[in-house]
Amino acid sequence: MRVKYMIFFGVFWSNPIGGASQTSPQKKAPNILLIMADDQGWFDVGFNGNTKVKTPHTDHLASQGVVLNRFYSASAVCSPTRASVMTGRNPCRIGVPNANAGHLDLNEITLAEVLKKKGYKTGHFGKWHLGTFSKTELDANRGGRPGEIIHFTVPADHGYDVYFSTESKVPTYNPLEKPVQFGQGESLRNGWAAKERKEETQVYGTYYWKTGLLKETGALKGDDSKLIMDHAIDFIQQSKENYHPFFSTIWFHTPHLPIVTNQFYRNQYPGLGFYEQNYYGAITALDEQLGRLWKYLESIGEADNTLIFYCSDNGPETETPGSAGNFRGRKRALYEGGVRVPAFVIWKNKLKGGTSTDVPLVTSDYFPTILDLLNIDMPGDRTYDGRSAWKLIEQKEVRRNKPIGFIFNNSQSWVTDDYKLITVNNGKTYELFNLKDDPFEKNNIIDRNLQTARKMKTQLEAWLRKIKAERKEIERSWE
Repeated sequence: MRVKYMIFFGVFWSNPIGGASQTSPQKKAPNILLIMADDQGWFDVGFNGNTKVKTPHTDHLASQGVVLNRFYSASAVCSPTRASVMTGRNPCRIGVPNANAGHLDLNEITLAEVLKKKGYKTGHFGKWHLGTFSKTELDANRGGRPGEIIHFTVPADHGYDVYFSTESKVPTYNPLEKPVQFGQGESLRNGWAAKERKEETQVYGTYYWKTGLLKETGALKGDDSKLIMDHAIDFIQQSKENYHPFFSTIWFHTPHLPIVTNQFYRNQYPGLGFYEQNYYGAITALDEQLGRLWKYLESIGEADNTLIFYCSDNGPETETPGSAGNFRGRKRALYEGGVRVPAFVIWKNKLKGGTSTDVPLVTSDYFPTILDLLNIDMPGDRTYDGRSAWKLIEQKEVRRNKPIGFIFNNSQSWVTDDYKLITVNNGKTYELFNLKDDPFEKNNIIDRNLQTARKMKTQLEAWLRKIKAERKEIERSWE
């Protein structure tokens, strides 16, 4: 049973941010945007030191806020991380252990539900990947397939007023189609050149669905990130015109495979191979949309009062130009390269720009952080894996003091302010790293730190037992 909230409806509330006084002047509720790239590696942005990729708008936004140097996705793949954003809970706890596995259960309390009750207009744009959109029509990875009907659940079921979304991946240019024939060096996995000439194409098989569970039947042409932002900006405009604060999850498909862009963006990377031009070009196209969003927020007077979090959902895909820099591992690994992702937060009304923090944060922190900012009590009937990160972001606290647990397939890890304990050999043995001294995980120090390792192992095992018990309970309810 869901707990009830004390909710203040409308655009204003009387409690100041971070305080409990009822006598201060009313303050305008902040707009909130949670923006996520798909498979973007930690090093796939300029603000983390990459001089090859062109991300000037992303870098500018990062410079206006706080760069989160040690920010983690809650999993090494996409669906689980998205579930953690929505709920503040580890995805395995709530039955979303992997990509295309499980769905966001209706009994979960989401950010969109809480903020909608607070008076926010709520919108989701881009990749959903927390359930299917169709019970009868073949769509994407699971939609319309008899054994997957149980996983049908759409953004409107979880507090969203408006959505323009896909179940899972699409090509990052002309998202509803793929070429019948491929050119030299092209493939379904590695992407293809955007078909600017009249060449034969076929249906890709993943569709966009709009508010009211309406399938998009129009021709969606051009860069996919722009199409997503078109709808997000329209949503913001309508919210502004109707005097609503807005909350939106804007979840791009870029740079997830199949990676596709047009000649204009490929030409920005002369001298590189076709696949690199496609990959970096698509990221630059996404970057332009971040600049477009910020320019629009400035034009309507909402830039200073909009809280924006940006991150990726996991590390870079294997065998792509994507990079985690010197961090070990990539997507599907619980080493740092698989879960440490590019991230920043900006809120010009409240945060000093040009700063950064090395404290570990995770996507599960979004939920408790935002409720903390809005002076909304956390629901007391469930366990949360995240914690409010606001004082850490403001650097009023310098240690997290709450471990972060990770589970992916047969791997688990337990991360503290200083150390990471990680299972290897299908959980048969462990490694221990001091992430403060050895962020690239080159030196396994477990033999010299057995007491620390035993303590962390005991904590991890106790956490895993609770996770498994809750997951089984949820999955039994789907039978």
